[in-house]
Amino acid sequence: MASLKLYMLDQSGNSYKVLLLAAFLGITLELIEVDMANDELHSPEFLAMNPRAQIPVLVDGDKTFTDSAAILIYLAGSYPNVGSTTTPSSFWSNDIAEQAAIVDWLAFATGWIHNGVAGARKVLNFPAKGFSMNDPLGPSTLETATAIGHKSLAMLQTRLCTNEWLALGRPTIADVAVFVYVALAHMGNISLEPYPAVTSWISRIKDLPGFIPMVGIDGPKH
Repeated sequence: MASLKLYMLDQSGNSYKVLLLAAFLGITLELIEVDMANDELHSPEFLAMNPRAQIPVLVDGDKTFTDSAAILIYLAGSYPNVGSTTTPSSFWSNDIAEQAAIVDWLAFATGWIHNGVAGARKVLNFPAKGFSMNDPLGPSTLETATAIGHKSLAMLQTRLCTNEWLALGRPTIADVAVFVYVALAHMGNISLEPYPAVTSWISRIKDLPGFIPMVGIDGPKH
């Protein structure tokens, strides 16, 4: 059986989303660190996999997925939870209405979160042109990213004041997709202190079995 290959970067929040879901589901990935110093993203070999020159990229045999949201859906829909004999995992659903509810939050992550807290983190920490997290369609200034970030956090606060999880009343890939850059908001000088329901939600995710940290996101405190 061919291994699942993930082309990724340690500092990439989108790569971490995939790593985190794989950890929750007990999926083994073959990790391939992309060589940014030598501009591997624009090598002919990488562009053949992803013409957009972005990470992460998941290769499963003859199937290739080049967007973190698509990868989350594929993994959660294809692999059951550890110890389960059913597909999909509880992080996804077979019900079309429930799928739509999850995808609604994936879109929120791609739009509001990407242009807000993730954008502020990028501006302050990864300003070099051509870095894999750089998006020419994203915010060009820290002020813009910060404003969008606080608006998105306010929306999350409203949702999480009355819901433990973003969709379906249980942890799903909606939570994984939104969580990462929100938990890294401090790297963009955006405080989560005004959003207590958001910080409680972050703690709940960190307490899920299998949680793994990344640089900027600590593990659970027990």
